Parts: sequence; structure tokens; C-alpha cells
Amino acid sequence: MSLLGSVAIFLGATLVAVPLFKKLKLGAILGYLLAGVVIGPSVFNLVNDPATILHFAELGVVLLLFVIGLELEPATLWRMRNQIIFSGGTQMIASAAAIGLFCYYVLGINSAGSLVIGLGLALSSTAFAIQLMNEQRILQTPPGQQGFSILLMQDVAVIPILLAVTALAPIQTETGTAWYISLGAVAGVLLIGRFLVNPLLRVVARYGSSEVMTAAALFIVLVTALAMDQVGLSMGMGAFIAGILLADSSFKHQLETEIEPFKGLLLGLFFIAIGMNLDLQLLINEPVFIVSMSILLVAVKTAIIFAILRSSKQSTRDSMRIAIMLSQGGEFAFVVMTLALSNAVLDASIAGQVNLIVGLSMALTSPIVILYSLFFNTKNCPAVYDSFTDSSDPKVIIVGFGRFGQISGRMLFANGIPFTAMDKDAEHIEFVKKFGNKVYFGDATRLDLLKKSGIEEARVLLVAIDNAEEITAIVKLVQHEFPEVKIVARARNRVHATELAKLGVSYFVREMFDSALSASKEVLKAYGYTQGQADNMAAIFSAHDIEMLDRVVKENMGLPELIKTTEQGREELQQLFEEDRQD
Repeated sequence: MSLLGSVAIFLGATLVAVPLFKKLKLGAILGYLLAGVVIGPSVFNLVNDPATILHFAELGVVLLLFVIGLELEPATLWRMRNQIIFSGGTQMIASAAAIGLFCYYVLGINSAGSLVIGLGLALSSTAFAIQLMNEQRILQTPPGQQGFSILLMQDVAVIPILLAVTALAPIQTETGTAWYISLGAVAGVLLIGRFLVNPLLRVVARYGSSEVMTAAALFIVLVTALAMDQVGLSMGMGAFIAGILLADSSFKHQLETEIEPFKGLLLGLFFIAIGMNLDLQLLINEPVFIVSMSILLVAVKTAIIFAILRSSKQSTRDSMRIAIMLSQGGEFAFVVMTLALSNAVLDASIAGQVNLIVGLSMALTSPIVILYSLFFNTKNCPAVYDSFTDSSDPKVIIVGFGRFGQISGRMLFANGIPFTAMDKDAEHIEFVKKFGNKVYFGDATRLDLLKKSGIEEARVLLVAIDNAEEITAIVKLVQHEFPEVKIVARARNRVHATELAKLGVSYFVREMFDSALSASKEVLKAYGYTQGQADNMAAIFSAHDIEMLDRVVKENMGLPELIKTTEQGREELQQLFEEDRQD
């Protein structure tokens, strides 16, 4: 079959399976796996050579590791260090030990194979579990954060596990790269990432376009991945290191947004390829063994995670809920099994059985979570965490950090109010870093970047950019998507202020009005008026101007009516000043 024909089949299978499984609340990953099974050799055999497709689709895992690295900000890691080390570390060790010992003593698998299977099945599905915790509105709660710390430890452990699988290979080739070359390559990536990548991105942001930024993001990932591959290390390790190096970068969310479509498509292709490579004949030959092992995996991991959460003083209900959500095998188990098979650590039949067990454990998790939630929400407790809010992120977002936004930022900073700044000017971003606040490079007219900046948790949004059309576009977007967020907008001029008022913006500031009013008072004082007289004249003018603006908005005036009203306003204003002099 031609390449285009294969692509059409992949896309068609995705369009049918993924929406169906998401509607059934079974998750997109399971949909991809089933789509791969259906179009693969085990069922319709519509696409040839699934092994080659799997090799190409591993780029999706590389991009996923890069995005995971981007999320591992040093400050976040430090804040969660105890949970990551103790909760995550205990889960990994206990799960790997329990599964590995079972494989060795009960199933009779050799020690190397048992260790690899134990480590691989100790990993849960980050994508699967995060989706479930979001659906249950539990991710940002204390038990949810502890569950997230377990996933975080697993993600960090992926690279050492992959290296361990390679080290356990029964035959080590003598042509492998010397350890000091590999170490030097890692050090080189760290140095380049530390000192060269951010300056490169600043140049791209200043002189390039969004397409060039996308190219830069892919270039960084692929170059670091290929560098690690060339020195005998994992491509995923290179991408992971690159992500961590950029976790504190102002360009973090922009890079993540640019990578996301490629990551999503290639990761979906990876799961389809895994599904195509699943050997259903093994399930047909040993249905009782495969199904019972899947149930046992879910039960063992649930028990271990439940015990860890209960020992951390989490409630029984929450501990069980999180434990079930993290009980399945993960997507990286497929990666580990693929590497173990290629390195002859496991034979094809065992690796195939493990892949089937992981797939079935994913299929079991969502129905168990749904049944558990229905039972407890309807019989034993109210809906959980509806009113929970996360206080760790700033509740104020300033879009645009030029001269206008900087004044507001300095005021907030002086009063100890944290804020997140967002700008598409690299120089402004460098300036705001001095405040110690969160700052992101990106275009706020894009919904995906607004979400990355934390708009869903924000209380106030200050739109301080100097482009009237973009200000209006951002206001409309936020009013539509996040109506609960209070908007304070910069109005470029009187006409723009009228437009914002018609949109229902309650708080807008005309950028020249107050400063010009202050200057006018100084002129009046220099001319000979007293401070009180100047203040009174300014107050009369300001009140009349605001009244005129309100009249224009309420009567929804067009340009002809606006001109006529402005002329009438001048006459009214003169009359007001005359009356004030007579008093």
C-alpha cells in the first residue's frame, strides 16, 4: 500500500475510534490502541510492516519526553521534593519489587527479564491518569498533587529504566561508545542549553515568525535527541534533558504549544503502531492468564498506592480514588518492552504478553473509576472539590509588559501581589524577569497560550498591549471563554474606549487621559490658578467626559452621531465652566 493510503487509514481509524472511546470515558489512548489492533495484522491487516511504523512513531515518545521535561520546573520539583522522593520513590520500588518477584518466583522468568518487567509495569500512564484526575476535578487538590508527584517520579525514572534495559542486554557490543564520550555529550547538551538556546530563541522571537518558532522548537528537540543517539544514549534522554533546561525559560509555553500538534499526532501514531503490534493470538491462546494478570496488576498497584497515600494522612476515599486512577500500566511500558525485545532481554512471546496486559489494564481502569465515583458521589459523599482553588499560581495576568504594563507590575510587586506577565517582545520578557515573577513569551490572542499562562485560575486580567485591534480580540476571547475573569483593559483612544465599553468591559483605562489631565492641572497652576481651582476644573472636565462616553455607549451611536455629540459636549462643557466661575 502507498504511503498516502496508509496515512488515510491511520486518520480514518483515529476519527472513528478516539471520539468513540472518549465519549465512553475510556480515554483516547485506548482508542488509539484498538484502532491499531483493528487495522493491524491481527484483524484486517490493512497496513503492512507495523514494526517500521512503530520505529518512526517513537518520535512521538521523544516529543512527549521533551514536554514532560518542560513541565519539570526546578522550583516545582523543589516544592514537591518530599512527595516525589518518598511517595513516588516508594511506589516505584514497591511496585517493581512486587511485580518482579512474582515474575521470578511464580512465573519462572529469569532475573533480568523479571527486573525489566517489574520496572516497566511499575510505570503508570501519565496521559491516562492526568485525564482521569482532571475529569474528577481532583488534580489540583492535595491528594491529586500527591498522585501527580508519583507520576512525576515515574516520568523522571523513565530514562534510568531505559538505560538499565540496555545495560541488561545479554550481549554487549564492543563497538559501543565509551562512557566518557557519552558523559561529555550530556555535559555539552547541558552547556549549550544553558548558554545558547535562550539567546537563539530571543533572536527567533524578535526577527522570525510563528512558523520559524515552530521550526526552532522542532530543531532543538531533534538535534538533542540525535546527539544522544549518536553517542549511544537514548533519543528520549536528549529530548528530556532539553525540556528540563528550558523549563524555566520564558519561551516554555510557546515551545510547548508549537510542539503539541506534532507530539499529539506522532504519539497517537505510536499507540496505533503498538496496537498493530499486539499479538491477539496470545490472548486467544491464553485468555485466562492474560486477563487474570491484568486484573492482578491493577489490584497490586492499587493496593500499593493506596497504602502510600493513607500513610500520608489522605482520606480513605481520596486514597482509593487516586490509587485506582494510577493502577494501570503505562505507555512507557510499551517503550520498555520494545527496547527489551530489541536488546534480547525478553523474548517476543513474553514481551507480547506484557503489552497485552498493559492494554487490558488501561481498559479496566476507566470503568472502575467511573463505578467507584458513581457509588461514592451518589451514596456516601457529595461531588468532590467543586470549590477547590489552587493558590500556588498568581491570580493576576498582565498581557503586554511595555511601559504601560510595567507600571502596574511595579505597583503589584511593591504590594507583594504575584502576577504572571505575557508578552511577545523578547526584550520586555528579559526586563520582567528582574521582578522574580512568572513571565511567558507568546501571543495572548491564542487561546491555547492563554490557558498555558494560567487564565483558567486567574481572577484579574490586565490587557496592557499597545495594539487596539489585539486588545479588542483578547477581550472578546476572554469574555467568551472565561466570563468570570475580571478584565482591566488599556484603551488606546476615545474611540477604542467606546468600543470596549460597548463590549461590556467595566474597567478600562485611556492611556493618555489621566496623564494629560495631570499635565493640564500643572498648566493651569503655571498660568495663575490656585491648586484648588485647577483641581476643580480638572474634576469638572473629567466628570463631563465620562458622562459623554456613557451617553455614546448607552445610545449606541455611530460615527455621525458621535461627531455631533462631541460638538454639543464642547458647548455643555463651556457652560459648566461659566456656571462654576459665577459660583
